[in-house]
Parts: sequence; structure tokens; C-alpha cells
Amino acid sequence: MNQGKYDFLKNKKIFFIIPLVIAVATIITALIIGVPVDIEFKGGTLLTYSYSGTIDVNAVKSAVEEMQLGTVGVSTGSAFGSDLETVKISFASDEGLTAEVQEQVTSKLKETFADNALDLVNSQDVKPSAGFSFFLKCFVAVMFSFLLLIIYIAVRFKNIGGWSAGAFALVALANDVFMVFATFVFMRLPIDANFMAVILTILGYSINNTIVLYDRVRENRKLYGKKITINELVNGSINQSLTRSIKTTITTAVAVLSMCVVAWLCGIESIVSFVFPMFVGLIAGAYSSIFIAGPAWTVWKNAHPEKKKAA
Repeated sequence: MNQGKYDFLKNKKIFFIIPLVIAVATIITALIIGVPVDIEFKGGTLLTYSYSGTIDVNAVKSAVEEMQLGTVGVSTGSAFGSDLETVKISFASDEGLTAEVQEQVTSKLKETFADNALDLVNSQDVKPSAGFSFFLKCFVAVMFSFLLLIIYIAVRFKNIGGWSAGAFALVALANDVFMVFATFVFMRLPIDANFMAVILTILGYSINNTIVLYDRVRENRKLYGKKITINELVNGSINQSLTRSIKTTITTAVAVLSMCVVAWLCGIESIVSFVFPMFVGLIAGAYSSIFIAGPAWTVWKNAHPEKKKAA
């Protein structure tokens, strides 16, 4: 069997250590400076203002953040059933804003954006219990997708040790999830619905690369049988699927990065907070499929060789 140009198993320890170092750094950072959480998960207060003319979302956010009232999110839109333009400001906090503090926020915004004729049209408190319920539903969705993926791989690749293959595909997916989380932590992006959307999208994309690899392993096992070792089998399969994985990842990553640049130049923070973690997740997905799923699986297979069947 042609082993290809690269020996991916030779330096597998280094490939395993790199994400571990990032994971440790992420955990330490999260413990020291905390993780910003959006109102959807933490609860808090949502203020909606009508305005006229054109308003700078980033300027509104900067003005409110000066008051140090917790994690702030700002978005614009239109009132349902009318032409009224609105700007929504969310304050993530355990207790929400008091009426006095809300008045202070309104006064500051009216003074700062006097030309926009801001007017408070709605004030809504979001209970922490509602945020926890939303987080729980998202968590269940992710866990359920993990379960379905591992069952699918176990059934489809049962001829090469399906359950172990599924388990290490899950390890690779866990790495992808953590890399997305690291992006939110280091960029100080609030954990919100975008976070869950990126994770669910990356899970589907990343598992595709891993399945391509396992498919090559299965076909090569049928072709070569026991003539080659498990290391030769996996390393050759990775090399055979490498070009396809890299081309697919680069094509998608360039498109996502282009969206990120355009959104950043236009100051659309809500899109940037989605597409940039998506870009990081795509790179992490390709990395885990090539450098983690296959090599880690060979470590397990070498430590737990298949028992010979009785004649």
C-alpha cells in the first residue's frame, strides 16, 4: 500500500499536545477573567428604543459599556407592523436593571445621540431561569447530535471496529467544540445563540471529513486485509483523503472568511461573532479529522488488538 508523502503517526504526540495546550490556556483564561454570557443564557434586561436617521451600533455599544452594567449587546431592526426603526440593547445580569438605572441609560443615550431622537418604547426583564432553560435545550441538542453521530459511525463502520471509531470521532468533535469555545473566550465574545449555532454547524461539517477518512480505512482494509499493520492502514488512508479534505476546507473557509471581513468592515458585529468562530471551527475540524481522529484510533487499536477468531 502506498503510504503517501507524510507520516502522520510519527509525530502524533505533538498533534495531541497542541489542542491540549490551547484547552488548558482557555480554561485558565476563563477562570481568571470569566466568560461573557449573553442575556439569552444569563438573563437580564432588554431595552428597545425607537430612533430617527442613521445610528452607529458600535457607538451605542461603546456609550453604554462606559456605564459598566455587565455584558452589553446591541442590534437594530424595525418594529413589527410599522416603519419605526428600533435599536435593542441587552444587559446580561443576574438581577436585571432597576428602573433608576434604566432611566440613567436612557438619559445618557438621549444626550449622546440627540440628533436621533431616541425614545424608549419597551423594557423587558429576562429571568435567569428562562436563560437556563434555553441553555439546557441547546445542550440537549448538542448531546443528542453526539449520540446520533457515534451510533451512525458505529453501524456504518462496524467492519473496522465501529464503536471505537465512533468514540474517537467523538473525541475529535469535542476538540472542535472546545476550539470554538476558545475563540469566544479569547475574543471576549458573549456566549449566545450564535455559539450554539456555530457548534451544531461545525459538528456536521467536521464529521464529514472524519467519515471520509474512515471510509478510506474500510476500503483499504478490504483491499489489503491483514497484509499491512493498523498504522500503515490509517496513515495511508489519511494521505489518500488529505487532498480532498484540504480543498474542501479551504474552499469553505475562504468563503466564510470573506463574509467575516465584509461584516467587520460594515460594523455588523452580530455576523462577525458568528462567521469568525465558524472559520476557526472549520480549521479545527480539518485538524481534528486529520491529526486526531485517525492517529488516536490507531493508539487504541494497537493497545487493544482484535482477538483471533477460532478456526
